[in-house]
Amino acid sequence: MRMLTRFAKLAVVGLTTAMACASAAGAGEVSVAVAANFTDAMRDIARAFETATGHKAVVSFASTGKIYAQIQNGAPFEVFLAADAARPQKAEAEGLAVPGSRFTYAKGKLALWSATENLFSDGEDYLKTGAFSHAAIANPKTAPYGFAARQVLERLGLWDTLSDRLVRGDTIAQAFQFVASGNADVGLLALSQVLALPAGTGSNWEIPETYYEPIVQEAVLLKKGETNPAALAFIDFLKGGTARNITTGYGYAVE
Repeated sequence: MRMLTRFAKLAVVGLTTAMACASAAGAGEVSVAVAANFTDAMRDIARAFETATGHKAVVSFASTGKIYAQIQNGAPFEVFLAADAARPQKAEAEGLAVPGSRFTYAKGKLALWSATENLFSDGEDYLKTGAFSHAAIANPKTAPYGFAARQVLERLGLWDTLSDRLVRGDTIAQAFQFVASGNADVGLLALSQVLALPAGTGSNWEIPETYYEPIVQEAVLLKKGETNPAALAFIDFLKGGTARNITTGYGYAVE
């Protein structure tokens, strides 16, 4: 009886080891290029993806425009998460992405934020008073959140008025750092960045979505990842409940 028990234990250990080896052997990597506004959410998603599948997501962050330029120049990205719909659509049109693989993974929102507490309660009134030295935005030419910020300021009739006081970050992440470091008094940023902070940090105002065009963020499978099981698994994971819950937790809407 003892011999049978010992044999059973050895069999279980052997089976567990074999399964672990098989899992490791089947694990792979996927190179993912992600718009900077989605940094915090993507880090959580990448960790959850690795835990769930054994695959590793190697993630690069930059502005959507810069990422797309890199893709056009042959960068080895396999999945592209943009901060707009235009670049993924363009990737398909230019033969850089797998046809029919595009989908909306998030809809972004803007917020006005300052690292100073109790600076404002109504951000619109605060912007109109002009009681600040510098305001940060992302570059409207390369970053969709910067383009949306410009739309907000134009709607409020402030774009020309504040032009000399705007500091432009290459990405929305850099724009956030301008405010966090005190180099700008306030910034028109991604709501997700504000929600990632400890509750009550600074002053914030969620900008009405009617003040800017919808920030529809699409993902697409690039041709370089078409035959990579890890890339295909990542696309599936991004569409699933775990990734969607993480996404909404950072203030994004999902379809």
